[in-house]
Amino acid sequence: MASLSDDTLRRILIQIQQTAITSQKALSLSTQQTAAKERERRILQLTMEEIGGLEDDVNLYKGVGKMFMMMPRKEMEQELKSQEKELSDDINNLNKKTKYLEKQYNEAQAQLRDIFHHAPKAS
Repeated sequence: MASLSDDTLRRILIQIQQTAITSQKALSLSTQQTAAKERERRILQLTMEEIGGLEDDVNLYKGVGKMFMMMPRKEMEQELKSQEKELSDDINNLNKKTKYLEKQYNEAQAQLRDIFHHAPKAS
């Protein structure tokens, strides 16, 4: 088996390191986004619980910019459920992305370990 030149090995090593760094940054960002979406979803769930505990004849208002608009209860509940479903879908997609990025990062780390483990020892 022909051995690779030092320059070629250096380029491969740099590329693997860059992949690991990029994956780690994207993984961190994905985790932060998931946490933010989870908080938003929990706030929506709490809002829906509060609305569910109110009497049917209570007026509900939605914030629109700097003002509030009265909304029918059914419309408000549908909008909140729709937002919750959208957030749940986003969270599921972010979880899939996180798993992919974790796999990519772990593979890059394993490649780096293999390279250093099999590198010739300097005397």
